[in-house]
Amino acid sequence: MLLTISTTVSPATDLGFLLFKHPDKVQVFDQAFGTAHVFYPEASGARCTVALLLDVDPVKLVRSRGKASTDFTLGQYVNDRPYAASSLLSSAMAGVFRTAMRGRCDARPELAATAIPLVISLPALPCRSGPQLAVKLFEPLGWQVRAEPVPLDEEFPAWGDSRYVRLTLTGTIRLADALNQLYVLLPVLDDSKHYWVAPDEVDKLIRAGEGWLASHPERGHITRRYLANRRALVRTALGRLAEVDDAVEDELERGPIEEEPTPDADGDADVATEDEPAAPPVPLAERRIQAVLETLHAEEARRVIDLGCGSGKLLQRLLQDPAFDRVTGTDVSYRAVTIALRHLRPERLPRPQAERLAVFQGALTYSDERFRGYDAAVLMEVIEHVDQSRLHAVERVVFGDARPRSVIVTTPNVEYNVRYEGLAEGKRRHPDHRFEWTRAEFQEWAGQVTEAYGYRVRYVPVGDDDAEVGPPTQMAVFTLGGRA
Repeated sequence: MLLTISTTVSPATDLGFLLFKHPDKVQVFDQAFGTAHVFYPEASGARCTVALLLDVDPVKLVRSRGKASTDFTLGQYVNDRPYAASSLLSSAMAGVFRTAMRGRCDARPELAATAIPLVISLPALPCRSGPQLAVKLFEPLGWQVRAEPVPLDEEFPAWGDSRYVRLTLTGTIRLADALNQLYVLLPVLDDSKHYWVAPDEVDKLIRAGEGWLASHPERGHITRRYLANRRALVRTALGRLAEVDDAVEDELERGPIEEEPTPDADGDADVATEDEPAAPPVPLAERRIQAVLETLHAEEARRVIDLGCGSGKLLQRLLQDPAFDRVTGTDVSYRAVTIALRHLRPERLPRPQAERLAVFQGALTYSDERFRGYDAAVLMEVIEHVDQSRLHAVERVVFGDARPRSVIVTTPNVEYNVRYEGLAEGKRRHPDHRFEWTRAEFQEWAGQVTEAYGYRVRYVPVGDDDAEVGPPTQMAVFTLGGRA
């Protein structure tokens, strides 16, 4: 099976630095199931292409499964695994390009952190749900996708297409992100893995999916297929992703996860027996947005800035409400800003809405005149992503320099974590959280802010207010001039 990655960044041969593989050398790496070869079909200053060729030995593949395999058919040895991209290729990438996937490059650190033009080609990729699935998985990540069905026999077109596609991805993206997306999505498209899916697969998914999986519209489908529809693992993964994107948190709260029946060791299908609720409750993400909107109306705010806007869900709701004359979003992540603009599509909005909207990249730890002039600022699920040592800088920028009339802050209530089945004791809701506060800790912080900057504060529970552990989300509403 073959994977090629091409770039036209100048100089293009810097691709070798990013991958830690010299363009003038052919390198060979032993795998448990065969041999991986890395070489460069072309390497010039204008264009450079690296190829990963995986030579799968069917006998070694069967032996690598150990005694766990109970399949004694010829299909163990005669199959598509040596020829079609699958979890075998993902495993080889994780070994051969490990450092590149982590985004580390001591020789070219600025290039490792930069989006570069890439063209990725896979001549034979199993796509069990058809080419449209490849488009649905890669297009939201910013790729231009060409997925061409491979005919069963080119000499007999009447036989139709096979379940394989020739996939070409074109886009401008960080190389580390591209590699991690391939690592996760190849086995998802194939809907199969060559090894037993153990609990540590959740950690692999979270690491490889950081920065893109939580906001992906097909995240539930991706998570289920990657984890082989193992209910407990899927719930755990969605729980850990929950605070990165509200919609994933909603999936966690829904309870039983609907999944495809999966054959067990006896060849039968395990079918979930839990009944889905007839009328599911309003998701926490929606209740959080509603609480923020209600508070903004109560504060009579007309000019609102969303500090840490993420994918732009709150911005979209603000734009739909004519009570808000000016709607602005900002985020420290350039990728988040790009996703927000892609979701909002200002070029397609009616002119009155488009004129009310502004979205830009900005850091909350530095004073920025663009943060000033608003009636209200919203930090919805933002502060827990900031190192506590830098919170003072955020306070100074928001409450001291921008100084809107109202500031709305929401953050997870760590006491409520015991109600999430997918979270182990002591685990935070997402690895990117620098902290998660109890209600007392949140109120202590808010009290210090009011004393330092002359605001008043009131607290609003968001979600079901559990008598024992409180609400899942806690919200503080800071106001100038005594409206508390």
